[in-house]
Amino acid sequence: MSRKYDHLSDVETFVTVVERGSLTAAAVALSTTPSVVSRALARLEKRLGTQLLRRTTRSLGLTDAGSLYLEQTRTALCLIDDAERAVQAKGGEVTGRLRISAPTTYGHYRLPALLRQFAERYPAVRVELNITNRNVDLAAENFDFAIRQGVLKDSGMIARKLEDAELVLVCAPAYAKRRGLPRNLDALAQHDCLTFQLPSTGRTFPWQFMRNGEELDWPPESALQVTDDALGTVSLAEAGLGICQTFRFIAQDRLRRGVLVEVLPALKGRSRPFSLLYTPQRRMTAAARALLTCLAEQV
Repeated sequence: MSRKYDHLSDVETFVTVVERGSLTAAAVALSTTPSVVSRALARLEKRLGTQLLRRTTRSLGLTDAGSLYLEQTRTALCLIDDAERAVQAKGGEVTGRLRISAPTTYGHYRLPALLRQFAERYPAVRVELNITNRNVDLAAENFDFAIRQGVLKDSGMIARKLEDAELVLVCAPAYAKRRGLPRNLDALAQHDCLTFQLPSTGRTFPWQFMRNGEELDWPPESALQVTDDALGTVSLAEAGLGICQTFRFIAQDRLRRGVLVEVLPALKGRSRPFSLLYTPQRRMTAAARALLTCLAEQV
C-alpha cells in the first residue's frame, strides 16, 4: 500500500522555491542541489497533472494553479507547525535553529545581553548570529530575522521595533584638554568632527540634535571620515582624534570609566530606532516565536 502523503517533501520544496525566488536559493535553504529541487518540482507537477511554475533562465512565476496551490499548501504547512508548537509547549523543550543578522553597533553592544537570557531559557535552540553592516536578503540568504536601524522603508517585511536608542556626542579627555569643549553648534563647527560616510550613497551621515524642543539635523565636516563601520568613529574619538556622535548604549561604559566625556549635553534628546525584521512568507517556528517573545519582554 502506497503512502498517501509521501509527496510532502516535494510540497515543501515547491513552497521554498516560491519564497526564495529561485531554484538555487531554495537549494541552499534546503541543503541540497538545484537539480534535486528541479526533480522534486517535476514530480509534484506530474502528480497534480498541471503546471505550477513558469520557469525561464531569468525568472520564475506562478501559474494560476500554482497560486491556488501555494495558498492552500502554506495553510496546511502552518497547521503542521502549529501542531508541533502545541506539543512542544506542553511536553518538550523548544528546539531548532535561528539565523539572525545584526549591524555591528547592535551586534556588539546590545544583542549579547538579550541573547544571553534567550540562551538560558531555551538552551536547545541553536543561534547563528551574523554581524554585518550589509543589508542581507532575508529570503535568499535564509535568515529568520534581521535587525536594522533607522526609519524603515516599506519593503513588504514585518518590523517589530526593539527600541529608540538615544544619541550622544563624545570625545576623549585628552582631546578636550587640547582643544577645549565647544559651547554651541557654531563652536562645534570649528572642531575635529569624526564623521561616518554612508557606503550606499557616499554622503556624510548628519548628526542629530534636539534644540529648543525641535529636531535638528546638523551636517558635520571632517578631514577624517569612516566608512562601512560606524564603530570606527568611537575608536577614533577614544584615541583623542576628535568628537563623534554615537549611541549612548555604546558610550555609557566609556563615559562611566572616564575614557570619554560628553559634549554639548544640552543638545541631547534625539534617538534612532532599531527594529527586528522578518518576512511574512516565512513560516514562524517555535524557536522564532520564542525569540520574539523574549526580546519583547526585555526591550
